[in-house]
Amino acid sequence: VISFREAAIESAVWVALGLSFVGVLWWWQGPQAGGEYLAGYLIEKSLSVDNVFVWAVLFSYFAVPAMYQFRVLFWGIFGALVMRAIFIFAGVALLETFDWILYVFGAFLLYTAFKIARHAETEVHPESNPVLRFVRRVVPSTAEYDGQKLFTRQRGKRVATPLFTVLVLVEATDVVFAVDSVPAILAISREPFIVFAANAFAILGLRAMYFLLAGMADRFRYLNVGLGVILGFVGVKMLLADVYPLPTWASLAVIAAVLTITVVASLRAGRRDTARGPESGAPREAPPVHDGADPDPTEPDERRT
Repeated sequence: VISFREAAIESAVWVALGLSFVGVLWWWQGPQAGGEYLAGYLIEKSLSVDNVFVWAVLFSYFAVPAMYQFRVLFWGIFGALVMRAIFIFAGVALLETFDWILYVFGAFLLYTAFKIARHAETEVHPESNPVLRFVRRVVPSTAEYDGQKLFTRQRGKRVATPLFTVLVLVEATDVVFAVDSVPAILAISREPFIVFAANAFAILGLRAMYFLLAGMADRFRYLNVGLGVILGFVGVKMLLADVYPLPTWASLAVIAAVLTITVVASLRAGRRDTARGPESGAPREAPPVHDGADPDPTEPDERRT
């Protein structure tokens, strides 16, 4: 089980590594490359926070004991790196082949910004997820955990454990988030190495971020609004690229300012609600992270978001 202290230290290390790579690119390829990487890293990192809260919902629904969550996230992040690489190189190839794709991406980002601002993007209902239904129909599965195993044997037959189903859903949710984040970062840079490096450093720290933030969704009540503003700005930037291309430093300043305002406003609102008491209309609590103490962890948790 990963403690809060361990998660905080590991998160700090990954963030330090990600930010330090700005200096590497600055020295290696110049300030333009360093600025593009930093802007892309901030976009990807901020969008990843929603991903963390979705994982918390999935782990709670399937009552995954805390001691097994680390393994699921390890393979989930490994798969996310592979899929992001595919998305990035495919997106760059499309932009280089078809100029009009730029406007498609821009319009899509504006639509996504509207969805996220209304908080429709991170609502998760595992019981109605088509991927879950497909897995249960196609892959022989059991409702019982067998340690950290993704597959086990019952009556001489190889079957999938609930951890495998959770892993598939984790990968599926990352595909959804990649569809949003990859076009956004391609609006900042067209260099595949810079784009993938920003994605990789942001994703590699997600596992620690989950154990750090999974129970703190209620403290970031304005996060969806901030992400919507960022994606909307990036979408407009992409649509106006041929008319008035914004310099990298301007994009970086807008992204940093929006994130700062979002976090500060969320924390101040939380303190106000704490001071006023339970009747202040505070937002609902985040889904709890299962600690493995459930007397029957084989059945899905009935709690919903």
